[in-house]
Amino acid sequence: MENKPRKPADIGPRIPMPEQPADERVRNFSEVTLGFTLDQAVEEAERCLQCKKPLCQKGCPVEIDIKSFIAKLVDKDVSGAYEVIRKTNSLPAVCGRVCPQESQCEGMCILGKKNEPVAIGRLERYIADAFMASDACEEITGTHECALVREDLQVACIGAGPASLTVAGYLASKGIKVTLFEGLHEPGGVLIYGIPEFRLPKSIVGREVNALKDLGVEIRTNWVGGKTITIQDLQDDGYDAIFIGVGAGLPRFLNIPGDNLVGVFSANEYLTRVNLGRAYDFPNYDTPTFKANDVVVIGGGNVAMDAARTAKRMGAERVSIVYRRTQDEMPARLEELHHAIEEAIEIRALCGPLAFNPGESGRLETMTVQKMCLGEPDDSGRRSPVCIEGETEEIPCDMAVVAVGTRPNPILLEATPDLELNKWGYIAADPETGETSMENVFAGGDIVTGAATVISAMGAGRRAAQEIAKRLL
Repeated sequence: MENKPRKPADIGPRIPMPEQPADERVRNFSEVTLGFTLDQAVEEAERCLQCKKPLCQKGCPVEIDIKSFIAKLVDKDVSGAYEVIRKTNSLPAVCGRVCPQESQCEGMCILGKKNEPVAIGRLERYIADAFMASDACEEITGTHECALVREDLQVACIGAGPASLTVAGYLASKGIKVTLFEGLHEPGGVLIYGIPEFRLPKSIVGREVNALKDLGVEIRTNWVGGKTITIQDLQDDGYDAIFIGVGAGLPRFLNIPGDNLVGVFSANEYLTRVNLGRAYDFPNYDTPTFKANDVVVIGGGNVAMDAARTAKRMGAERVSIVYRRTQDEMPARLEELHHAIEEAIEIRALCGPLAFNPGESGRLETMTVQKMCLGEPDDSGRRSPVCIEGETEEIPCDMAVVAVGTRPNPILLEATPDLELNKWGYIAADPETGETSMENVFAGGDIVTGAATVISAMGAGRRAAQEIAKRLL
């Protein structure tokens, strides 16, 4: 007798993810969420309705066959599930941790219409963590089939963040030689310098990078695009195609009085010191960071949450997030906001920074904020913050971290005048192929779109890599 399709109302709630208690995790940099066991993962996978038309796949920027990998997991076929994911996703262990699934795959889940959606991201993470590849080829593709290396073809990637890593993995699996040129001393881009260890352990990124190396991808660190290496240099060296994946790492500041005071940092600098410089492990790593007791973080996105939660772990007694709109309007992932509140991070909503104020020592001592209310929606549809006349507040602080967005770093762009830019100053690239105004020069990720998600950068990298392979093979 054929089983009847299950209805959302007949299915139980999501399996909770084990995690460190808040009062313990604020004293360490170990991962907050601990991951599923096999039994928990299978139980969560069994909640999937196996829809005939899975909308979840359409919600994924790289269109993972989610229905199929979950079906494999229900049968406890972890290798088979990994193979399905790897067909389109180069960094599943990363994406399972940092992607905004609630607004992508899980946001489209049919079960989520009348119930809690399937925990797709957590299942992806489990599969990536549980899978043990026997060789680099299997790690990259999910199978033992990788093409022989073509000695006559070579591609260069400037930058070694998620977009470039995706390009390198795809092309290496096709037998094309790839060299990554990274400006910092360690590959990984924002995965290394931006996202804290307690959200994305560096060992996870290292595993992916090592698999690329084992496939023959060459990684050259301390090569700054536009300075120590240019597009013209690479063309002169005979590279058949070039991919630009340098991100958008130039911080924005507030342009208010006191911006240059000792104690005022961009989120880029602060997080890079702690994450890439391993300041959280001082003195084992000799990169001390600024010590503070009263910290304010300006912004409401994931970077602001990362900075605030990092400051708490670095010993700050009080940490608050200052945001111009209400808590409901914050663009940060709900999970990150939830974790921050659990960790006693104070949310100061409807406050607009007016000035950073020095004390007698000349260092930051307070920040003046303007009280706000919500007015009419702006161009994005969000209600605009409006000043409440005459209502200000002075907040004590000895460190402020500005996390209000980034813009493109001009070094490579100024060194490449033939690159066409869009009206926002980012590289103009074909959304389908990633090709720029220069023939066989491609670009993707934040340097094209502005600050976005890891998975969207990977999607751009994959599209560019497919086009490059199509032309070269």
